[in-house]
Order: sequence, then C-alpha cells, then structure tokens
Amino acid sequence: MQALAKKRALVTGAGRRVGAMIAEALGAEGMHVGVHYHGSQAGAQATCETVKRAGGEATAFRADLYQRDEARALVEAVLDALGGLDLLVASAANFDRVAVDAIEDRHWDRALDLNLTSPFLLAHGFRDALRTSGGSIVFVTCTSRLRPYRDYLPYAVSKAGVHQLMRLLALELAPEVRVNAVAPGTVLPPPEMTPEEIARARAGIPLGRLGDPADVARAVVYLAQADWVTGEELLVDGGHTLNG
Repeated sequence: MQALAKKRALVTGAGRRVGAMIAEALGAEGMHVGVHYHGSQAGAQATCETVKRAGGEATAFRADLYQRDEARALVEAVLDALGGLDLLVASAANFDRVAVDAIEDRHWDRALDLNLTSPFLLAHGFRDALRTSGGSIVFVTCTSRLRPYRDYLPYAVSKAGVHQLMRLLALELAPEVRVNAVAPGTVLPPPEMTPEEIARARAGIPLGRLGDPADVARAVVYLAQADWVTGEELLVDGGHTLNG
C-alpha cells in the first residue's frame, strides 16, 4: 500500500458534502489537498481548515467545471501551485431530478457536461503529471449504473459513462497510472427526497442504514493506496445492489 503523506491531491466539488469529507480524509493521511469549488467559496475555505486540522495542507481552487476552458485552466492552476499531482479525485457532480417526459436539452447537457465531460478533461489534462508521479485517479460514480433510478435519466447515463471512462483510462494510462472508481449508494439524500422515499431506500439496504460521507472517503483512501488495483469500481452501498 502506497503511503500518501506529503503527496498532492485534487478533489473536485470539495466545498461541501461528500467531496469535503474526501478532502478531510486525504488530509488525515498527510496529503496536500487541492480543494476545488465553484459556488461554495465559504464551504471550500471551511474544508481547507478541516484538512489542516486533520494534519494535511490545503489550497483552494475555483473553477466552473461546466465550462471546458475553466476545467483546462484548473489543470494549469493546480500544477503551478502544487508542482505536480499524485491523485485526482473527480467528485463534483449534479444530481438533478427530472421526469423523462420533462427532459429538455438543458437537462441532458447539464448532466453530461459536469458529470462526464469534466472528469474526462481533468484526467486527460493531468495524465502526464500523474505518469511522472506514478499517481492515480479515483472517479466517483454511482450505483445507479447497476440499479437505475426513476426520474434521474440524464444523471444515471452520465455516471454510467464515467464507469466506462474509468475502465478505458485504466488501460490507456497503465502501467504508470492507476484508475479506479467508488460507487456510492444512498449517501446524504438530496433535499427533494421525501421521508417516505428515504424510508424505502433504507429498507432496501441489507446493512440497515443509509451511507455516510465517511464511508465513501475511506474507500477513496483505500484505492489511492492500493498499488495493485486498477480498473475497479468499489461499491459502497451497504449491499443495496444485491437486492435486484
């Protein structure tokens, strides 16, 4: 298992929710964490402080990953500030609920631009730096690839695309760079989920509880250290996908 202390990471969407917890966990391993954010500047600053308290270093980077030029500029900014990169964690995503009959171009583009295109652009942009460092990439996918969610068609398709992106990059960037993914189940339910929907989700999980961001963060840390694992998607769902 590779030691992560003193190495450099970028976590996208690290100003809140799961991304913030991943950044904190990497900080606890002694990493210098690039904390990416778009609109949540206060959250990113809070994450930076949390990373430092955990024992790491932190630098905040702002970029609108819906915009291809800003995604590419983020690569340059991170490499300039950190002097290279050892780990990319592509966590930033939207999770928009839209009924199939209501889907418009903007819904499709919004899901694909952030959830699939930006992870590709970042992975592609950092490939040489990661080759140099012998680093790795961890994508955050979703169990919806295996068990589709109604009313989340653009989202689920985008995450399925990230899964295939992970597998292809694991082949293309080997042997220098490892590429894996973590697929969370129900972790931090979105605000629009009703109590009844949350209760149904919990009832379908064999381990009897919803996920916690720390569950996902621990899986990311494992994959960042597992130096003979590549092309794998680690399900972190309490066994939910076992139910059909």
